[in-house]
Amino acid sequence: MKKKPIQWLLLLLMAGSTAAQDIPQEYIKEGLENNLVLKEKNVSLEKSLVGLKEAKSLFLPTTWFETQYTLAKGGRTIDIPVGDLVNPVYKTLNQLTGTNSFPTISNTSEQLLPNNFYDVRVKTTMPLINTDIKYNRLIKEEQIKMQQNEVDIYRRELIKEIKTAYYNYLMTGKAIAIYENALEVVKQNLRVNQSLLNNGKGLPAYVSRAESEVKSVESKLQSAKNEQQNAKAYFNFLLNKPLSDSVISTDIKTAPELLLAPTAADVSAREELKSLSTARNINQQLLKMNKAFKTPKLNAFLDLASQGFNFKVNNKSFFYLGGLQLQIPLFTGYRNLYKIQQTTLDAKSIDITTDKVKKQLELAAFVSRNNITTAYNNYLASLKEEEASQKYFKLIDKGFTEGVNSFIEFLDARNQLTNAKLQTNINQFKLLTATADYERQTASYSFNQ
Repeated sequence: MKKKPIQWLLLLLMAGSTAAQDIPQEYIKEGLENNLVLKEKNVSLEKSLVGLKEAKSLFLPTTWFETQYTLAKGGRTIDIPVGDLVNPVYKTLNQLTGTNSFPTISNTSEQLLPNNFYDVRVKTTMPLINTDIKYNRLIKEEQIKMQQNEVDIYRRELIKEIKTAYYNYLMTGKAIAIYENALEVVKQNLRVNQSLLNNGKGLPAYVSRAESEVKSVESKLQSAKNEQQNAKAYFNFLLNKPLSDSVISTDIKTAPELLLAPTAADVSAREELKSLSTARNINQQLLKMNKAFKTPKLNAFLDLASQGFNFKVNNKSFFYLGGLQLQIPLFTGYRNLYKIQQTTLDAKSIDITTDKVKKQLELAAFVSRNNITTAYNNYLASLKEEEASQKYFKLIDKGFTEGVNSFIEFLDARNQLTNAKLQTNINQFKLLTATADYERQTASYSFNQ
């Protein structure tokens, strides 16, 4: 069964669609590789990946070197009654031996603060049980997904802008060709009127009007060239290239092909919804982490060290110290329970936001698809108008040459034809721009092209 024109307007830009593929893929590739804003977002993504590696490293042992040297004088002291303990014994020994070999010694007093004392350690700690580290890693993984979605959102927007800018450049190019063709027509008309005036069959007013038409078309042609330069500059700006770089023009086809669009636009591939789903996952991990606040934390530690006075190092100065640290929460003022309540409310908020955003995206896709319908109908109408204007101009041009039609009728027919061609040109690229917007609204562009 042959499709009617109104059915063709439902054939949208999808995988393999002609309108989607006619822009050189090299330009899209250049834009994705060179755009400065996208580079900035990729740096943020790389930073998040490094953050994930940091989160994973928390499971590994931590070792560091630590040293300390102290000088001290004064402060608290401890009295050691050495003389009181030993002198009676020494006195008895001297009496038994009849000698003074055992002298009398005094009591001593040692300050508690170590003086001229060094402490060198290689300390190692390692978490054995710590749920916070586990959930922190899982949250970092989800945050990377969210960051990637942010990059993809901008990539899709950039692709849409590149396509729109490219279509605008081509539109200005076609407008230049239309005005150049119109300029040839009005110049030829000027020559005809000048010849008729020279032969005594024309009017000076017709020559003046023909000259005015030439100047008018030349002015419009120059404006179109300026618009093309601006369009080229913006296109190169998106690609981060010199603004004056040349742009390859291609023949863009506007007849949609291949697949019929579904009756309801599918927005499930939108990264905005993926990010909200990721936010829900992050919220769930936070909730699990908050609920695990009663789980004990167990750490192991080991010190390989040396201590001594006056920088003496020997077999007695070396030692090691190791053990386990267990931390069990008993009471935190209900702060953890409040965090659980807050996280639960955040989950409800995310669900509401997801529903709202999904409806907004569906509305935007619905409007975008209807815009294609409007653009395609306008394009078909402008094609018919251009065809009719072309036939009308041929008849009037022939009639003017034969003296049947007036010069005013000729100018009107020529202006009508030029305007019809320009409108067809505009409507053609409005249709292409609408399909690029629909592609953006449904996230149907494949980055693997």
